[in-house]
Amino acid sequence: MMNIRTRTGIEVLWTALFIGAAGNLLLRQTPWGLNAFLFVTVFTLVMVGLTYRHRAELLTARTLSLHGAMIFFASMFLIRDSEQLLVFDTLAIIALMGVLVLPNFGIDQRIAGAFHYAGGVVWAGLSSLFGGFAVLGADVDWTKIEHDRVSRHLFSALRGLAIALPVVMIFGALLMAADAAFEGMINRIVYFEIDTVVSHVMLTAFLAWLTAGYFRSTLIEHAMNNVATQASPVPNADTDVKADAKTSTDGSLVDKFTAEPGDSAKNLPDNVTIIDHINISDPPNTGAEDPTPKVEAAGEPRKRDWQNWDNSSIPSFFTLGRVETIIILGAVNVLFLAFVVLQLPYLFGGMELVQNTPDFKLADYARRGFGELVFLSVLVLPMLLGGHWLLRRDEGRNETIFRVFAGIQVGLLFVIMASAMQRLILLTGELGYGWTTVRFYPMVVIIWLAIVFVWFTWTVLRGRRNNFAWGALWSAIVVLAATNLMNPDDFIARKNIQLMQHGRDYDAVYVSNLSDDANPAVMEGIGSMSDEDQCSTRKILYRRLIEARGEGDVRSWSWPRHEAYALLEQNAGALLNGRDCPDTETGIKFQVY
Repeated sequence: MMNIRTRTGIEVLWTALFIGAAGNLLLRQTPWGLNAFLFVTVFTLVMVGLTYRHRAELLTARTLSLHGAMIFFASMFLIRDSEQLLVFDTLAIIALMGVLVLPNFGIDQRIAGAFHYAGGVVWAGLSSLFGGFAVLGADVDWTKIEHDRVSRHLFSALRGLAIALPVVMIFGALLMAADAAFEGMINRIVYFEIDTVVSHVMLTAFLAWLTAGYFRSTLIEHAMNNVATQASPVPNADTDVKADAKTSTDGSLVDKFTAEPGDSAKNLPDNVTIIDHINISDPPNTGAEDPTPKVEAAGEPRKRDWQNWDNSSIPSFFTLGRVETIIILGAVNVLFLAFVVLQLPYLFGGMELVQNTPDFKLADYARRGFGELVFLSVLVLPMLLGGHWLLRRDEGRNETIFRVFAGIQVGLLFVIMASAMQRLILLTGELGYGWTTVRFYPMVVIIWLAIVFVWFTWTVLRGRRNNFAWGALWSAIVVLAATNLMNPDDFIARKNIQLMQHGRDYDAVYVSNLSDDANPAVMEGIGSMSDEDQCSTRKILYRRLIEARGEGDVRSWSWPRHEAYALLEQNAGALLNGRDCPDTETGIKFQVY
């Protein structure tokens, strides 16, 4: 009879095939909207169902919260149309899928490190690409699969079709070439476009293959998790039981089974609810722990401690002591300090000092260095985390010195980020050049980094490193969720129209080409635009209306596209007047240097 690993592998293959078919049906239609939400929701629910059936101990409150976050970001395809924002939402879903791999390695996501999260994303990607080979070749023991009469006949029929199909196709092609009437009859009976069929089969197979590999990475215990210990002749009652048959209390024969290592946690009562499973695998804090040490049974594989992996596994040559920490962090601090000293007058002097400085243009100050400062702020975080992980723990002074120098660096970094934000305010304010997506999203990154560095100071610099990554992850989830709800393209359009109404230049072509999220703001402000800008705006919106009339597939439905189309239809007569406007190129005032 099939063992648990084989049964799990078979279900992974069937569910992967189902996900592949669903993806082929839903995701072929673009732009994505309702179809993306349905696909991610089905994928997530199937994943939760498989986990509940086979590895219920992994289905904790934390993993369920991450599944919920995946569905939330997928739902943004229903209420947002900004391509940049939906790309970030997609990346968030991929990152969450990587974090969901960790429990299968015995890693608690709440106290895992940023390295664990990055490793989970990488492993999820590799497993999706290559895990299908392991499912087919290692996990499923094909010799143990039962074949009843129906399955045997089905297998024989499939094998017969596989042999007969190429023969019939060859003979049929020859007969069709020999007689035009026969060719016409066959074409009427079995007409189909081979390119379309191949594309459907390929997309279904591709999505099914990726799904099978990913599900394997979250469900089937990996060999690399275990280190074999010395075998014992005494069988383990929980994991090494191998029986050919059992007899129930009423005398009926019970099918033979084989329990493998790691399978005991799966054999839970069928009537246990999902909440019970959560309480079993993720029990509430009772304030007391069992002091009895856990003793591994002889012959049972010993788990690798991926959770507490530290720098003791690498040569000491690559770790950092007091001297290295002082030199590295000290040099960076001196560099930051020099920049901060130069920036302080501008930070506290404001716009007036910037404008009155000789040979210093506002545009040069505002535009130059904004992107570089954001990128620098991003790089500091992995540098500090990596340096702290490489820190030698043989002396307590090493940790103290790191905390002092890292704390100084974080303080200086806040001044640098304040300088970046000031440049952004000048660049987008009443004397600036307006908002664009490449200015808005770095602002979001700076806000998130400020939160993360506060959290870094509260956790890592206070000896609570294990709590850092989980908080940083959820801060990213909350900030990205808030950004989605804020509606960036609508915000950008309204801010630029407000600047136009205060006398600033307005790039009608750029704003009108934002996503459908911005259409209501554009239509509200079109009356206050100049004649030239009104003409350009109407021409662009009229072209989008014509394109929208040709899109009727419900799979691409989303609320902003639905509302934008209705709004444009209501104003179709006014938009029609702009179709003969001359083409206008986007002005340079919105470009970022």
